[in-house]
Amino acid sequence: MKKVLFATGNPAKVKRFAKDLLKRDIELLSLKDIDTDIEVEENGKDATENAIIKAKACYEATGMSTLAMDDTLYIENIKEELQPGMYVRRVGGKRLNDEEMIEYYSSLARKYGTSGKLTAKWVYGMALINKGEIKTYTWSKNDFYIVETPSSIIKQGYPLNSISMNKKLNKYFTDMTKEDIDACKENETDVIDFIASNLE
Repeated sequence: MKKVLFATGNPAKVKRFAKDLLKRDIELLSLKDIDTDIEVEENGKDATENAIIKAKACYEATGMSTLAMDDTLYIENIKEELQPGMYVRRVGGKRLNDEEMIEYYSSLARKYGTSGKLTAKWVYGMALINKGEIKTYTWSKNDFYIVETPSSIIKQGYPLNSISMNKKLNKYFTDMTKEDIDACKENETDVIDFIASNLE
């Protein structure tokens, strides 16, 4: 079984790909799994550059095949200078708390949206270092709405879920059941193929 280090301490990120990679005889480990904490200054110009920076730092520290990813948020119909990009929580030099994020992004939907809705999407960048060679991959998630009226359910740490709606179901992310999530789960076989093919 091949082992690859995911340059993250976030178990949710590892869980996202671990099961499908196991089917390909690849074990995905987090920094917590190897009892390592690596601080990285993520100063790339986009998600892919940040992924490369993280992957390099972890590869150099551990010598293990290393995977890293980052994401950016793109919102249609707002000015370029208002695009959150990699800085979803940072606005005007200030780090926003959950309540401030809900207020800020719902106000964008109110101001620039159609019927209080803005179409948005997450764009991902991934980097994999194996035997010193760097490979990258980028993809985006299905579009969703950011809306002006928040859900009554607020999950701490995930404030945008309270003002994000699944287009297909027309439901707030916070209101979606496990069945809803499973039904709308995106096929990320292409991402699994990228990882597996570059570990051969």
